Amino acid sequence: MTTSKQTSVYIFKVALRDAKRIWRRIALRGDQTLDNLHKAIFEAFDRYDEHLYSFYFPKTESRGRDRWRDATEYAHPYFLEDNLFGERDLHNAAMTRLDELNLENKQKFDYLFDFGDSWWHEITVEKTDGEIEKGRYPKILEKRGDSPPQYFEEEDEEE
Repeated sequence: MTTSKQTSVYIFKVALRDAKRIWRRIALRGDQTLDNLHKAIFEAFDRYDEHLYSFYFPKTESRGRDRWRDATEYAHPYFLEDNLFGERDLHNAAMTRLDELNLENKQKFDYLFDFGDSWWHEITVEKTDGEIEKGRYPKILEKRGDSPPQYFEEEDEEE
């Protein structure tokens, strides 16, 4: 007889790195993946055009540029196919369940959406043992600040 592990709910605060007053609080079940977290962030920040992304889990003692260089990286599955930076050890975000990450309260990690426009986010783990409630997950629990436009419009060249 197999006993399945009861999963719990994780709550994340996702803030724009360069505008931390703009943030979203998102809940996911532990059996959901980092790709599910990406999709929730995409929706929560009112984005409409998909791009590649990566999550970076830095070593706790890393600072500055080393923070990302030495981090464990979980990437969009398409990015893994090309692996443009073959020297990096990449993990598949769509295959990585939250329960597998051993996340801890107050832990911080980073999320980069769109490698060209570089939308950096700081993610803080606020809860790792929430009760599952009825309804669909992920759930966007709270929004603070207006979402900036995904693309900044160029000035009219005619002016």
